[in-house]
Amino acid sequence: MYSVCPGASRLVNALDGLLVVAIEQAVAAPLCTARLVSAGARVIKIERPEGDFARQYDTAAKGESSYFTWLNQGKESVCLDFKRTDDAAFLWAMIEQADVLVQNLAPGALARSGFNADQLRRANPRLIVCNISGYGTSGAVSGKRAYDLLVQAESGLVSVSGSANEPGRIGVSICDIGAGVSAYTGILEALLKRSINGRGCELSVSLFDVAAEWMSVPHIHAQYGHGAPLPVGLRHPSIAPYGAFQCADGRLVLVSIQNQREWVRLCEQVLQTPQWVSSQQYATNNDRVANRASLEHDITCITSTLTANEFRERLEDAQIAYGLMNNADELIDHPAFRAQEMITTYGDKINMPAHPIAWSDESVPTGSGCPVVGQHTEQVRNEFMASE
Repeated sequence: MYSVCPGASRLVNALDGLLVVAIEQAVAAPLCTARLVSAGARVIKIERPEGDFARQYDTAAKGESSYFTWLNQGKESVCLDFKRTDDAAFLWAMIEQADVLVQNLAPGALARSGFNADQLRRANPRLIVCNISGYGTSGAVSGKRAYDLLVQAESGLVSVSGSANEPGRIGVSICDIGAGVSAYTGILEALLKRSINGRGCELSVSLFDVAAEWMSVPHIHAQYGHGAPLPVGLRHPSIAPYGAFQCADGRLVLVSIQNQREWVRLCEQVLQTPQWVSSQQYATNNDRVANRASLEHDITCITSTLTANEFRERLEDAQIAYGLMNNADELIDHPAFRAQEMITTYGDKINMPAHPIAWSDESVPTGSGCPVVGQHTEQVRNEFMASE
C-alpha cells in the first residue's frame, strides 16, 4: 500500500488501495472518512434502509442536505442490518479484507451486535478500528447522548464564547468537525505504526475530549491563574486594542495589535494620535486592557469618520493586521477563497469551499458525487460474498 512503483516520484494518492468500512452517520465520522476518500481510500458506507439521518438535515444543496453533500463525496453506500445473520456475514466479509473500520454508533452497540474488539482482531489482525463517540467509550457518561451544542456547553466552550451579556454557541458544528479531523489524524498515525509493526490497533476519539483540549488555556487560567476568561464577544480577553470598530459606512473592521511596535504605528500612522503612545492610560498593553472601554470609545470616534475602505488602506500602509467582518454570502468573494465543485446524490453540481490542503502540483479536484441510499449494496455483496 505504501510502496511506490519503480520510476515514480510520488504517490498520486497517499491512500490508494486502502479499504475503509464506515458504520457512520451525522458529521464527525463522515468527515473523518471524507478525508480518507480525498486521500485515495475506498470507503464503503454502511447505512440503515432509511439512510444516514444527515441526509434529512436540510434541503439547501439544490434540494438535498448540505451536510450530506459535503461529507459523502465518492463513498459507496451499502444497506444492511448486521443483527441479521446473512447481513452480519456480509459485514464480516468486508471487515476481513478492510484496512480500517470507522464507527460512531452508541458506545458498545457494535460489540453487543457480535463485533467486539477481540473478534475483530481475530478476524483481521491488521485491522485499524476507530471509535468516535460523544463522551468516550467507557465511564459514567459514556452512554449520554451527545450533540454538538451540548458538548460545546458541557466542555466550557460556550462559557468563553459569545458576549458578556449572552453566551453563544460557535456557529458551526465545531466539536463534530474537530472530532472528525482528530480521528483522521489518529488513523494516519495508526497506518504508520502498522507499516512498522504489521499490526492493527484500536483508537478512540470523543467530541468531549477534543473540545476539552481546546479549553486548555481557559482551564489553566481557571486552575492556576485568576479565573477563566469571560466571554468578550469580538474582543480578546487579554489584548487591547483587539476587536471590531465601526466605520462611517456601518461596516465593522477588526484590528489586532500584538506588540508595542504595532501600537505605535497604529497611533502614529493610522489613527493619527501620536500623543497616545506616551499616554499613561494607554502606554502598555496592560494599561490598555485596564482602560479598554475608554480606548475603544476613543478609537471608534476616529474610525466612525472613515469608510471601511479608508480605514483598511491606512491599516495596510501601516502593516497592521486587520480583517473585514464578512458574512456567509461574502465568503465567495474573498480573494483567498478556493472553491471545489461537488455533486449531489442526484447529479446536481454545486460549488463548496475546497479541501483545506492544497497540493502545489495538483488542481482542486471535482467531487465524485454522493451515493443514493444502498446504491452499491448488490455490487459490493457480490464482490465480497462471491467465495462464501
